[in-house]
Amino acid sequence: MNEARVIALGGLFQAVSLVRSLATEGDCDGAAFETCMSSVFKLESDSVADVYGGVANVCGGLRVMVGQIDGHRRDPALLRIVFAILRLERSLRRHPAVVESLQQGLRGMQRQLLHFGPTHPNVVARAADLYSENLSGLRPRVMVAGNPLYLHQPVQVQRIRALLLSALRAAVLWRQLGGRRWHLLLRPRREAMLARGMLTRCTLDGI
Repeated sequence: MNEARVIALGGLFQAVSLVRSLATEGDCDGAAFETCMSSVFKLESDSVADVYGGVANVCGGLRVMVGQIDGHRRDPALLRIVFAILRLERSLRRHPAVVESLQQGLRGMQRQLLHFGPTHPNVVARAADLYSENLSGLRPRVMVAGNPLYLHQPVQVQRIRALLLSALRAAVLWRQLGGRRWHLLLRPRREAMLARGMLTRCTLDGI
């Protein structure tokens, strides 16, 4: 169960790290982006690993998480988004009608998803709209800092909002598996230790 929780946390850090890449560099890793977008639509899965198509697909997020916790390449702006997403998830739990609206919206996209795929601009745009329509009225609002050149481009804004929806999906999973904010505030090295173990296994498996 602890490893499943860390996988969800890896998914959260992966989505947020991609948000930071888009906001500051105007691009992000395509495979990681596809993993995050696919996870948004997997409302029913046998395991957390299955949500992401296997642990290997969140290794990037696990590495980011370990780096942030251990102080290597720490990015305060990234951590601010992570904790904002966790607070937003808590706010979302107090609004079951919003949860239902989000789920209905995602289910309604299944045919579009099959036709286009999770990273098609039409799918990304609709996911971004779902984020705006359902979550813009909740607090806190997740603020993303970066280069105005990219943050003023509609396509990049859509990709960022879609990734924030993926991050929220990961936060919901993490919470359902027993994750709490104090785990990151008071005992983050325990989570990092589990993440390092999974990364080592991925390396040994040749991933």
